[in-house]
Amino acid sequence: MDSYKSIWNNCMKIIKDNVNDKVFQTWFDPIIPIKYQDNDFTIQVPSQFFYEYLEEHYADLIQKSLLRVAGKTIDLYYHVIVDQTNKKGGSTILPGGIPAPIDDKTKDAKGLNKLPTEWNPNLNPRLTFHNFFEGKSNLLARRVGESICENPGKTFNPLFIYGCPGVGKTHLCHAIGNRMIERFPDKKVVYISSHLFQVQFTDASRNNTSNDFINFYQGVDILIVDDIQELVSKEKTQNAYFHIFNHLHLLEKQIVLTSDKAPTDLQGIEERLISRFKWGATTELFKPDLELRKKILRNKIKQDGLKISEDITDYIAENVTEHIRDLEGVITSLVAHSLICNWEVDIELAKRIVNQAVKFKKKQITVEKIQDVVSNYFNIDLKEIHSKSRKREIVQARQVSMFLSKKYTDYSYAHIGNLVGKRDHATVLHACKTVQDSLDIDKSFLIAMNDIEALLKQ
Repeated sequence: MDSYKSIWNNCMKIIKDNVNDKVFQTWFDPIIPIKYQDNDFTIQVPSQFFYEYLEEHYADLIQKSLLRVAGKTIDLYYHVIVDQTNKKGGSTILPGGIPAPIDDKTKDAKGLNKLPTEWNPNLNPRLTFHNFFEGKSNLLARRVGESICENPGKTFNPLFIYGCPGVGKTHLCHAIGNRMIERFPDKKVVYISSHLFQVQFTDASRNNTSNDFINFYQGVDILIVDDIQELVSKEKTQNAYFHIFNHLHLLEKQIVLTSDKAPTDLQGIEERLISRFKWGATTELFKPDLELRKKILRNKIKQDGLKISEDITDYIAENVTEHIRDLEGVITSLVAHSLICNWEVDIELAKRIVNQAVKFKKKQITVEKIQDVVSNYFNIDLKEIHSKSRKREIVQARQVSMFLSKKYTDYSYAHIGNLVGKRDHATVLHACKTVQDSLDIDKSFLIAMNDIEALLKQ
């Protein structure tokens, strides 16, 4: 294996090609690689502020550069050197931004990632079934969610809910948790995001308290884990979750999970976990249909005390179609204009706000159009994209076609694969990841993709 210095130097070459010289000199020249051991890569940074800025703006670029050089996902750690202002000693920062505790006193003072000593469900009491309105797009998921609240752990266990961002997965999780507490006040209900679960586990591992971590979660009656896809490639955390899952399932404790993908599309999650995700019920939340969007709008309007005409409500519902958050954001903007600017809420104001919130597609972009544009751009015959050829330029064009088809249509990976030479969903998933990785670190490829997308939108 290459030395950590060699790996870092190769990463710097990639990063230098993706940022301007001033940014590189300011934020990357001062970094010193310290060590690479057990898949953990530690870099030294000059201050806490430096770390926070780097983590916010460039951590993703560093991670992807390490992936390209090392050929595998690596956990990135930061070591902050001595702060000369107040003479604080250096400290190591874990992935996720949590300082590694130096002693128990420091850990308790921070209180950032300690496991709770008392049961705290972490639920938002305002997110209930009462305001999770039913429509064709969420009918099955909502009713299965209500069903498990009648008899937790006995019917659909686990309940796996998936769908694209903004369709109500988190709201449904909180609604289930709140209903459970209402019906079974003695049961221990915990809602947690996968990100926080990962942070807690990392802290427990470094402090040799992994058993305490696992025992804590094995003691709950209803465990709700949001965005399970964030555990992709986190092998140690997946192993801990595997033991927690098995224990709870064996004792017929209810498990609820959400993801942005179906279980079969979760690459980077252990197969033994994928198989368990499919033991119970798998339900999809779709983008809200027109009638559901109107229900959500009317409720939001009533809550905010806004008076607007039915034709304005209809206009918003017909044009804001992707995410529930977008609908609520439009109403919030209308409220602001009405109360702060004292503007009349009319159709013209609604159109202006909707235009700011939503990107309208001038023309429908189809898989067929994508393939035509891509084949013309790369100057290859359309038949080659559908062929079994492994020539580099044809494989690239095929992968770009798949990536853009996923980006601009609502088709599943399996359906796109069928339309692009009868490939399976795993091939499409791999193509999308390959293209995204290239976009993140290859400037010439990014320029080419921008040109192709501009042609698509003409």
